[in-house]
Amino acid sequence: MAQKSFYRSDRVSAQLRRELGTLVHQAVREHGLPSISVSDVEVTRDLAHAKVFVTALQPERSAEAMKGLKELTKPLRYELGKAMKLRHVPELHFHYDDSVDRGERIEHLLREKPPAAPDDESA
Repeated sequence: MAQKSFYRSDRVSAQLRRELGTLVHQAVREHGLPSISVSDVEVTRDLAHAKVFVTALQPERSAEAMKGLKELTKPLRYELGKAMKLRHVPELHFHYDDSVDRGERIEHLLREKPPAAPDDESA
């Protein structure tokens, strides 16, 4: 029977996603940023860097949200260090996750498409 391996970086990634979700939510409220949420976190094997993917509820204000998050990187990392039991807290790199926006755009385009006319094979 094959055994599934669980890497420490995967467990740290999941914990970072939970903790950062809470911290980002608090930062949004305290600093008046547009509403954003953490969608995923990818940590390097050596746990030195973490890519934090965020989505915005208002895509038109995503640039403003990303600018605010990048300014708050150091305080967020500090709070993360207090919340987690890690010897070294990874450097945070925020990236906008536009997959939700692309999905909504595709869904909108599919709804706009007129129904296809049935083929006239009997004629």
